[in-house]
Amino acid sequence: MADPSEVTRILVTGGSGLVGKAIQRVVADGASQPGEQWIFVSSKDADLMDTAQTRALFEKHRPTHVIHLAAMVGGLFRNIKYNLDFWRKNIQINDNVLHSAYEVGTRKVISCLSTCIFPDKTTYPIDETMIHNGPPHNSNFGYSYAKRMIDVQNRAYFQQYGCTFTAVIPTNVFGPHDNFNIEDGHVLPGLIHKVYLAKRNGSALTVWGTGKPRRQFIYSLDLARLFLWVLREYNEVEPIILSVGEEDEVSIREAAETIVEAMGFQGELNFDTTKADGQFKKTASNKKLRTYLPDFQFTPFKQAVKETCTWFENNYEQARK
Repeated sequence: MADPSEVTRILVTGGSGLVGKAIQRVVADGASQPGEQWIFVSSKDADLMDTAQTRALFEKHRPTHVIHLAAMVGGLFRNIKYNLDFWRKNIQINDNVLHSAYEVGTRKVISCLSTCIFPDKTTYPIDETMIHNGPPHNSNFGYSYAKRMIDVQNRAYFQQYGCTFTAVIPTNVFGPHDNFNIEDGHVLPGLIHKVYLAKRNGSALTVWGTGKPRRQFIYSLDLARLFLWVLREYNEVEPIILSVGEEDEVSIREAAETIVEAMGFQGELNFDTTKADGQFKKTASNKKLRTYLPDFQFTPFKQAVKETCTWFENNYEQARK
């Protein structure tokens, strides 16, 4: 990645979130290389919506590399209600981070996008060439467009200044340190919290919807390992999807049953079909990733769910919920 005698300073924004914590753990477990200095920052260190605070943070650390994870995020209902806030705040964060990185001479920035940036009406599987082929789903257009604009900005920094600013697009991420809020979190951590409460209270478990929609889930620790590969080896400005294969897609019913098994829940499992299912599928192709890393081993879904459930049970009081 760099001259071994030179210090590589890697600044991770959003360092206290799901993916940031996973990268911290993978680095602490021995994935760091000689000469790498890792700096994990959160909103306590700087308000990235504030240009001066962001610039001061970058002046202080002068990173050679940045993994940009910080964002205003929320579940479906929060997105529907605050599309303007999601647009404005994320645009401000992204512009401040990318321009501060350019100004201090950062060599590489990797931003984290989301599969929600893809067009609502599309063919499957979706791939990296399809990002701008139509509007995203109307429910969270503010967040989706703000994330999509990172790709536009990366291309512009490359065209005008030759910067290696790129982006990754993970599918549904889950793992320790997730947001397990039932109303506002994502589907898997929300289900884990629901199963935990049903087991504790001796009540039935009710899952919203039919359980038929299908999703690709990526374990946060696998994603962290892939982030390190992107940091060191991937030199395209074009984004790359980081995901398990299409064959590893699971239904919400299968996900719920896996959690039930992992947590030893013995009660009744019901599906409330009066509740909306949301998008039936968002199948993403990991073909590009596999051309680079044909032998990368993802953690089996059941094992990853078991580890996440165990973490949640052991850290229930401190977990975000």
